[in-house]
Amino acid sequence: MTRSLRAVLYGAPIGTLGGLIGLGGAEFRLPVLKAAFGYATHRAVALNLAVSLLTLLGALLIRVRVAPTGHLPSLAPILAALIAGSIAGAYRGAAYASGLSVDRLERLVLVLLVAIGLGLAAEAFVSWGSPGVPGGLMVRLPLALVLGAAIGVVSSLLGVAGGELIIPTLVFIFGADIKTAGTASVLVSLPTVAVGIWCHGRSGAFADRLDLAGLIVPMGIGSIVGAVVGGYAVPYAPARALKLTLGVILIGSAMRIFRHRPKLTAAEAP
Repeated sequence: MTRSLRAVLYGAPIGTLGGLIGLGGAEFRLPVLKAAFGYATHRAVALNLAVSLLTLLGALLIRVRVAPTGHLPSLAPILAALIAGSIAGAYRGAAYASGLSVDRLERLVLVLLVAIGLGLAAEAFVSWGSPGVPGGLMVRLPLALVLGAAIGVVSSLLGVAGGELIIPTLVFIFGADIKTAGTASVLVSLPTVAVGIWCHGRSGAFADRLDLAGLIVPMGIGSIVGAVVGGYAVPYAPARALKLTLGVILIGSAMRIFRHRPKLTAAEAP
């Protein structure tokens, strides 16, 4: 089986799961890139960002046609602040990641994936809806900048679009409805991921051009197709049970793939 076909076959179910729970699935793609395709963690993160960009572009084309956008103008100042913060965070996050040793990066990835898994599982028990934090733009804009920076850092460290953080932020902190938050998340994620790709690219993460045709494009296509299928299947899926299950699976896979194992000494080695 060729690598391109394997990329499509892995990308499609991950995209379907992401579509079912309203995310891009990049948090599940990172362990696959390392365990199934054998990429070192630094490259897996960069490639995950590139696939995320293709998935986001596909999601944007779909959402502008089918998702309501009438409430987006009222969120414009918040979105601008989130984007500004996330771009700065993505730049700093990529620079920080490039200077980390493999062991330290894997420990950090493990912590972040476990945190996302716990958050995903917790969402199974949370009702989506909130008036947001009190106060006007003088309070909300600085808060959006800070939260955007944190989202950008996580995006560049994991190679994710950040929807698992952006959507709850918009709903619970800024009072957006869930459908508007989903579309707004794509708008925030696109420049964030683009900056992360640019930063990782400067360090040579995309030097092997075979990755473009052999992995990035086919996995991106598979993810987009899967996300469309997942989106149409949403009315028939038990969303709460699915989020709880996927949160547990994400934690388990992160522990298995990224957990740091102490090296054996010569005396301890078999």
